[in-house]
Amino acid sequence: MFKTTTYIKRRKVLKHQINSGLVLLLGNEQSGMNYADNHYRFRQDSTFLYYMGLDKPHQAVVLDLDRGKDILFANDPTVDEVIWTGPVASRSDLAAKAGLGNHRPYEAITSYLNEHAKGRSIHYLPPYRPEHTIKLQQWLGWSPQKIEAKKSVGLIKAIIKQRSIKTEEEISYIEDAVKVTGEMHMEAMRTTKPGMKEYEVMSRVHQKALEQNCNIAFPIILTADGQTLHNHSHDNTIQEDDVILCDAGAENSMGYAGDMTRTYPAGKGFSNLQRTFYEIVLKAQEAAIAALKPGVQFKEIHFIAAKALVEGLKAMGLMKGSADEAVREGAHTLFFQCGLGHMMGLDVHDMENLGEEYVGYTPDRPKSSEFGLKSLRLGRVLKPGFVVTIEPGIYLIPELIQLRKEEGKYTDFVNYREVEKVQDAGGYRVEDDYLITKNGARLLGNPIPKNYADIEELVRTK
Repeated sequence: MFKTTTYIKRRKVLKHQINSGLVLLLGNEQSGMNYADNHYRFRQDSTFLYYMGLDKPHQAVVLDLDRGKDILFANDPTVDEVIWTGPVASRSDLAAKAGLGNHRPYEAITSYLNEHAKGRSIHYLPPYRPEHTIKLQQWLGWSPQKIEAKKSVGLIKAIIKQRSIKTEEEISYIEDAVKVTGEMHMEAMRTTKPGMKEYEVMSRVHQKALEQNCNIAFPIILTADGQTLHNHSHDNTIQEDDVILCDAGAENSMGYAGDMTRTYPAGKGFSNLQRTFYEIVLKAQEAAIAALKPGVQFKEIHFIAAKALVEGLKAMGLMKGSADEAVREGAHTLFFQCGLGHMMGLDVHDMENLGEEYVGYTPDRPKSSEFGLKSLRLGRVLKPGFVVTIEPGIYLIPELIQLRKEEGKYTDFVNYREVEKVQDAGGYRVEDDYLITKNGARLLGNPIPKNYADIEELVRTK
């Protein structure tokens, strides 16, 4: 946890933005893998963690704004809990750690809401777990449809406004997570050898996080089939001529995440074709990074990267025509189907459960529904204190290439005959994490190799 005063100050800011009514913040529960007592790793709700710092299940907090009370609803440990898990903090101790002046048994929340909620606004976030919906049904007596309809957009916007700007103490923990993330990627590049299974390398990447009291911020992507954007299969036997895409991030004990991607040769070096694709992606990333600064719309930076990709693919003879027109018509999405990046913090896709239309966009700059752009999680104007990922890529997906050819799409910009010759070349992505500063942007964590020559030098030492 941070200092108790940190959580008190965070709640004070939030309450000032909402003014009246009841703010209801739900913690998460344990979730059984295959029976009740065999749990998945517990992960607290990030908003609850941000405002309370209490990383234990079965808790909720009511901020009664009109009565000036912040109340923790939780239970004292039972004898059975102590037997199975060891000493557990009491409800009063938990409340004191979070700076909450009042606490009651968890089951008392229903009676409290029944007594104090009548005629008042109840502010709560959209449920993203079934247990949240069930609890709100029980506590408020509403249907799931009404629960969805009554979610508090005001609370959503207030929390996003606050959590989007990272404080110095948050940046320190994010940077720690990114440093561990870099070590995970170094381990992948040093470890990978032809003949290994992908899962063998993946296990070493995960181990590197565990060695430093971290876990993974999301399921590790480590694959020779990098053209599949979120490929969580690790069954391939690695071949000498494979190019490996590793997308992995650490989550530290405070809940903050890192997120990086490196693409590297399984053998001693890239082939000429692999190197060419890789360098195009790296140049696109460099162009995007150079444009990072406050006041710039991230969607425009996405387009800068997309145009750089088109110019590189034109030089290969795979695309043709004006890069500006190609991007305007969406022709680049034959190769770059996703977005350039996203916000990062307590969630690797920060606050995504609150809604991308609020986190990444604004009413005057709404999210697009077009192919490619609909996968851009962040499009809003950048501000100092934002933490973002920059991750352009080229993904050669034979099924998509054939579909677009049959549809007759992008014929003014794509040389399909040439593209088909290289459609089995896989996927390439380079990703790093950046803090938006007053005048530009700063790389988070320690730099790790991404120039192709440096990567090849590293993998040759295996």
